[in-house]
Amino acid sequence: MPESPEVQALVEELDARLTGRALSEVDVIEFRVVKTRARPLERLVGERVTGVSRHGKLVDLGFGQAGHLVVSLGRHGWARWAQADASGEPGDRAGADSSTGPGADARQEAAASVDPPAPTLATLVFDDGAALELTDAGQWVSLGCWVVDDPAEVPAVAKLGADPAGDGFDRAAFDGALAGRRKQVKAVLQEQESFAGIGNAYSDEILHTARVSPVEHASALGTDALDRLFDATVGVIGGAIAARRGVPIADLKATKVAAMRAHGRAGEPCPVCGDAIADFSFASTTAQYCPTCQTCGERLPLKGE
Repeated sequence: MPESPEVQALVEELDARLTGRALSEVDVIEFRVVKTRARPLERLVGERVTGVSRHGKLVDLGFGQAGHLVVSLGRHGWARWAQADASGEPGDRAGADSSTGPGADARQEAAASVDPPAPTLATLVFDDGAALELTDAGQWVSLGCWVVDDPAEVPAVAKLGADPAGDGFDRAAFDGALAGRRKQVKAVLQEQESFAGIGNAYSDEILHTARVSPVEHASALGTDALDRLFDATVGVIGGAIAARRGVPIADLKATKVAAMRAHGRAGEPCPVCGDAIADFSFASTTAQYCPTCQTCGERLPLKGE
């Protein structure tokens, strides 16, 4: 699932590529991605992009007075950039396998190991012939698009809590999201109404860095644990955004995977203590933690064990 560091890198690249460009064509291959049937994507054809920004895990393409195209990447959504060829038609796809330069072969191999090429569900073509392809690799459609006057009209945007990468995020916002919550702290970190942009992977990384058990209730955390968790939340998300900045769209998923210290590392040695990173069942998925660093040696339950 794309999370705020990768979405921020995507947004910054799209902002640089698209601002000032006019949308010349829209091709919606899967009608279920369009959530505002009365305002289809085609309504924005002819309008110029005035900027691209991020709301949590969602992408916002601004078209000035014409409105906004808000894209939720959902669980398996992503984007490919297809540059125009000499004829002005979309050519190489920069979000698939068109990386060039030193290390390109290694990057392509890493990207292929993360996900096979995903089907395109909608394409936005711009006045220079380049195209933004919106993809979804899931078995069910999680990608969603809204054409709205105000991004807050999108329910997923309206409910967002404080963003740990935002200018207004401070200790008061952090404490307010956790205070009195009789809920597992990992669940609170992933709850978009509490912390915008964090998902399964970065919540694992934050908790590992903070040396906090993912199943501890937020209300039970002491002052020292809260201090560590606040520093880790800001540091992990801010550091990941800085590290992803400038990484090509094609390489962002593989770069994220390679940077993980705990998430997805089950069976590998913890980089802090050397104990084996372990899996545990969380909601409908699997997450990772270090028993020595986070749970005082206690093994958390894994479905089927």
